[in-house]
Amino acid sequence: MRRVLDKPCVLVFSGLDPSGGAGIQADIEAIGALGAHALPVITVLTVQDNDRVLALYPVDAAVITQQAHALMAKMKIAAVKIGALGNRANAEAIVALVTQLRLVQPDLPVVLDPVLVSGHGDALVAGDAVTAVKALCGVASLITPNLPEAASLSGIASDGAEQAQALLRLAPHFLHKGGHGEGATVVNHWLHVAGRRSWRWPRFDGAFHGSGCTLAAAIAAGLAQGRTMEHAIDEAQAYCYAALGAAYCIADGQLIPQRTSLWHKETT
Repeated sequence: MRRVLDKPCVLVFSGLDPSGGAGIQADIEAIGALGAHALPVITVLTVQDNDRVLALYPVDAAVITQQAHALMAKMKIAAVKIGALGNRANAEAIVALVTQLRLVQPDLPVVLDPVLVSGHGDALVAGDAVTAVKALCGVASLITPNLPEAASLSGIASDGAEQAQALLRLAPHFLHKGGHGEGATVVNHWLHVAGRRSWRWPRFDGAFHGSGCTLAAAIAAGLAQGRTMEHAIDEAQAYCYAALGAAYCIADGQLIPQRTSLWHKETT
């Protein structure tokens, strides 16, 4: 007899990283580890290793729309996760798709990881990256910028109250990540219209490839399963911290988060 598992589906728009450290593979692994099922739609093909992006080739927006429509016609979408876009046309196509989904699911959670550049500063969007990402802010439930991304999106360099207010004019929830900061502790701030909460995590040595993708995808998985925003953010950070703590090496340079078997062992 066929076994049927009731797993909520997360529609994922993200780029292909052939090193397997970031992008769509990171999303699929994290979403699966947190108990949901990823529906991956690739937005951009990249030429990269675990350190540098050498070239990018955006997928045609019409192809992205066709893939998503095929999935939306048959599967119930419980959440959406958006990563690297490729270009402005892809951003606009995704906005149209989310708008269509929300005609029947007004409360559909959408997690936007506002990927502007790689960890080394290499472009991941053709053209004006900030304009492309901002096109999606209006449909996002939660945006997860690191420190440079928060400065670019808000137009305010300093991490303070003025920047927080500017960010909250773009979306109702922000997870302001502190991984690009300095010191022995990483501080992440969840900002929303009713207040804020902060988490402190001991900083690991070294650099990691795909940590932002991993965290945003894990949050989307939690929201897809009906968790509150706070619960989903809390759980996803614990999962991501475990993945970074068990990260492994595939070559010199950035480490790859261990997203699969470790978390399964710790939660079963």
